[in-house]
Amino acid sequence: MEITSLSQLDMNASYTYADYLMWKLKERVELFRGKILKMSPAPSPLHQKISQKINQVLYSYFEKGSCELFYAPFDVRLPSKTGEIITVVQPDLCVICDRNKIDDKGCLGAPDLIVEILSPGNSKKEMNLKFSLYEESGVSEYWVVDPSEKFVLIYSLENGEYISRKPVADGEMLQSIKFKDLTFSTQDLYEF
Repeated sequence: MEITSLSQLDMNASYTYADYLMWKLKERVELFRGKILKMSPAPSPLHQKISQKINQVLYSYFEKGSCELFYAPFDVRLPSKTGEIITVVQPDLCVICDRNKIDDKGCLGAPDLIVEILSPGNSKKEMNLKFSLYEESGVSEYWVVDPSEKFVLIYSLENGEYISRKPVADGEMLQSIKFKDLTFSTQDLYEF
């Protein structure tokens, strides 16, 4: 039977990437350790503007280098410790420096940098589930952009744990930890 609606799935069951590939859903979903999580509806115009602005900065920085920049929807498959793929996420933006991780389905393994922009209703998911997931999976650097409070949290992986830096407030300079010369002003980042 073809799966075209979430109502056809058991939201309490566990699924794999093989299941995920078979679904023909209209809704966007992610898999977190085998559990289905519905994504927020289409992002707000402000969310999209912030994503575009950061994308432009990252594109300019990475376009001539060995790393690749991707934006949602783009599947990032994060294998469990056993190697099974039960987690598929779609970060707003991600940078992958190991091109062997990139295939025709997206990315297999941890990106080097992930940027997530919070939307109303997804803060808990981003801050709790994805934080732990990205930390465990080895994502070197993780940015959480909060449009409502106008700041960016930067986490860098050190000895298997995320270390938080001072929040980058509206109008301040953001500097990457992993990519030392990647800096930009957050002035006008939250303007619509």
